[in-house]
Amino acid sequence: MVEEYGPAWRPGPFERGKDGPQLILAGVDGSPSALRAGAYAAGLARRQRSRLVVVYVLSPSVWTGMSPSLIGAAQEEAYGDMIAELRRPIADWVKEAHVNVTFEVRRGDAFTELKRVAIDRRADLVVVGASESTGHRLVGSVANRLVRAGLWPVTVVP
Repeated sequence: MVEEYGPAWRPGPFERGKDGPQLILAGVDGSPSALRAGAYAAGLARRQRSRLVVVYVLSPSVWTGMSPSLIGAAQEEAYGDMIAELRRPIADWVKEAHVNVTFEVRRGDAFTELKRVAIDRRADLVVVGASESTGHRLVGSVANRLVRAGLWPVTVVP
């Protein structure tokens, strides 16, 4: 699913010595740090006259495959609620920052899908929120994996 919000994007006038990002990708998951990352990315997109792509990745639970009718329906409803809830801050970012925002929803592993969108859209910068899970210290968070991929600058917002 891909949705467009806000004014049409046009590159700003050329400025000597300013060669900022043309496209900023923000990964959001509904957590407070991810919403702060989205707000930070929107402000940066406004200041740099960049396009903003906000990506939410649906990561189905392993239990979904075991009981697709019961758990799958509940999980799809929860995903629908989360997508509807994410549209609210995106509309606020468009209103406050006057930036062009593309909202994209993907399914799969968060790292893999964020990486795929960043490569496909040729992102100049990736912005994500810091992980709030203690287990990620052992396994590695999505933010950590994006930084280690070394394909673009990554800003991790606390």
